[in-house]
Amino acid sequence: MQLTIDHSSPVPPYEQVRAAIAEQARSGELPVGLKLPTVRALAEELGLAANTVARAYRELEADGVVETHGRRGTLIAAVGDAAHRLGAGAAAEYAERVRRLGLSRDEALAAVAGALDLVYGRAG
Repeated sequence: MQLTIDHSSPVPPYEQVRAAIAEQARSGELPVGLKLPTVRALAEELGLAANTVARAYRELEADGVVETHGRRGTLIAAVGDAAHRLGAGAAAEYAERVRRLGLSRDEALAAVAGALDLVYGRAG
């Protein structure tokens, strides 16, 4: 696993760790089932506080990128399946919420498109 922290970056270190592990898991560089280093070991290796790495691991678990199995440790999960499942769940929650707010389908879709433009950048 290749991780480096850019201490001069405006991106917080926990987010750098989270993003790097997530990307390596999605690309297959970190295969499903691979055991990640313990929080303390990775923190020591990267020169970070253990709480910083623990936060990255918690967010990765919330996103379905890793699974924590007690004494077995933290393992890379089957990211594609989890990402699609979590995305579908978030979409369903959003759809129910905008319906309760009284937005039309077109208004709801426009809100999503605007949010995606902000996150991903406006395409062409």
